Amino acid sequence: MENLIALLVAAPLLGAAVLLCGGRRLDRVGHWLGTALAGASFVVAVVLFADMLGRSADDRALHQKLFSWIPVEGFQADVAFQLDQLSMTFVLLITGVGTLIHIYSIGYMEHDERRRRFFGYLNLFLAAMLILVIADNYLLLYVGWEGVGLASYLLIGFWQHKPSAATAAKKAFLVNRVGDMGLSIAIMLMFTTFGTFAFGPVLEASGETSEGKLTAIGLMLLLAACGKSAQVPLQSWLGDAMEGPTPVSALIHAATMVTAGVYLIVRSGAIFNGAPDAQLVVVVVGAVTLLFGAIVGCAKDDIKKALAGSTMSQIGYMILAAGLGPIGYVFAIMHLVTHGFFKAGLFLGAGSVMHGMNDEVDMRRYGGLRKYMPVTFVTFGLGYLAIIGFPGLSGFFSKDKIIEAAFAKGGTEGWILGAVTLLGAAITAFYMTRVMLMTFFGEERWRSAPTPSPAAPDVEPAAETRGEYSVPHPHESPKSMTIPMIVLAFGSVFAGGFFSIGDRFLHWLEPVTGHSHGDAPVSATTVTAATMVVLVIGVAIAWAMYGRKAVPAVAPRGSLLTRAARRDLLQDDFNHVVLVRGGEHLTRSLVYVDHSLVDGVVNGTAASMGGLSGRLRKLQNGYARTYAVSMFGGTAVVIAATLLMRAV
Repeated sequence: MENLIALLVAAPLLGAAVLLCGGRRLDRVGHWLGTALAGASFVVAVVLFADMLGRSADDRALHQKLFSWIPVEGFQADVAFQLDQLSMTFVLLITGVGTLIHIYSIGYMEHDERRRRFFGYLNLFLAAMLILVIADNYLLLYVGWEGVGLASYLLIGFWQHKPSAATAAKKAFLVNRVGDMGLSIAIMLMFTTFGTFAFGPVLEASGETSEGKLTAIGLMLLLAACGKSAQVPLQSWLGDAMEGPTPVSALIHAATMVTAGVYLIVRSGAIFNGAPDAQLVVVVVGAVTLLFGAIVGCAKDDIKKALAGSTMSQIGYMILAAGLGPIGYVFAIMHLVTHGFFKAGLFLGAGSVMHGMNDEVDMRRYGGLRKYMPVTFVTFGLGYLAIIGFPGLSGFFSKDKIIEAAFAKGGTEGWILGAVTLLGAAITAFYMTRVMLMTFFGEERWRSAPTPSPAAPDVEPAAETRGEYSVPHPHESPKSMTIPMIVLAFGSVFAGGFFSIGDRFLHWLEPVTGHSHGDAPVSATTVTAATMVVLVIGVAIAWAMYGRKAVPAVAPRGSLLTRAARRDLLQDDFNHVVLVRGGEHLTRSLVYVDHSLVDGVVNGTAASMGGLSGRLRKLQNGYARTYAVSMFGGTAVVIAATLLMRAV
């Protein structure tokens, strides 16, 4: 079975090569070929999974070495794969949800002239993500890490004729490069500390390494995770990434790119277990991002950007759980998997709404769509119930476990983290109910709506700036789009409960991640009750604001916090002031130092030598008598000095 592991990557990688290099002759069949090869990778994953289930828990790890990548003395790097319970979980999620997104894209991208190239990029994305999660060493993981960054740049900027898409792609690429520097530094520190990059030796030796070194490595790994998983302070690219086609949003925000950071931290658990300070920073980053993304999601009228804020928040839950160590590793991955189902379903549902609404993304121009798009309404609604933690659905089981794990941290820290996770649950219920009400309920605002001013999209436009509004004709999407949504809806409903029966998901991952129950100050029943209370409060507030009242077609000015949330809590403003302006001032200072100090020293030295040589040149006048006098004077000085020294 080990020999099949490489086929997981080979199938989508072959698809990317053929579709991107095959030319226009493949335009008619490219989407089918890309989807088939993604599906083939999923079939291989299922076969390997079935074989893994037939083995004992301690004998489930499979290894396949393809070749020695860099075989030199003292520096050994192999292209080798490792498939254990943790990587198998990601492989099934990536290939399964990835294949559904490929199928959805057949209908969504039907009229795009560059559809073949789009599917080539999708295949490249899958191949890179699979390399990332099945690599058996950090150096090969870095190859997949960078491959995901490249593919995301190509997909986010796929509609590059739009300046906003091109800018968003560059922004995602550059912000992720900051995080990637963290991973590269961490790998260098690992090699100097352990003499190897391989997971096994590195993680085994972590228990015998100084806490200071592990903290440095852990913080660099966290920096990398912040970039890929859009966590504070490297979260600014995520909302802009919505400029890409909707299937890209589903692929990046559900099963692949944004989960890479969670995988990296959990895979490196032994390092973080030996570095409590680094773990604390991970927890703080997760808690801050959890609330940050939720607040941003409350103020967005763009349906995809509201879901992007939701993704940021939910990944914050996972990062927080991963920072709890063995208490939360399993639940971080469990929520990651259930989130893959309902968030992919929500994004595909948003794409279906856009498909029936002339690509309109402003929820203030929606309303009453449930009777025109029944399949989209039901599947999106099930995803909504799952993400807010409605009892019995997937999010109820996975997110509640993270809240319990937060309280189980114990002490004051446990109470603070528990309160933060409960507050996040309340805000999640509010903004997701807001999305649901504004899109599928209420008046049909799309029949007549003003066109906002491009200069101030959140303000009522002046009469002279208003244009004619093209009334859409909402309709249900084709089966190629609705079938993947239905499949994902089943996962949104049943996955969490299935994983929780007999703690089967915990027992599945425990041999790899380990597990500790912690010291919970409150019972699981109390936590569940508190979660239900805050859920009802969040839904009730949203209903009072958007269900009972008419939704204005143009957003009111709102409070200072609302205005800040519409601008992503000023994250771009902060980056511009601190990084862009700061970088400009630093550059100007360096230029000033270069001109004033460096050039001053160089030019001053040259001028001094020139002046000295000019003065000395005057002594060479060509007269013999002058030279004789100079020789006589020099001789007199030497004789005088000699006599003086003897006298002393």
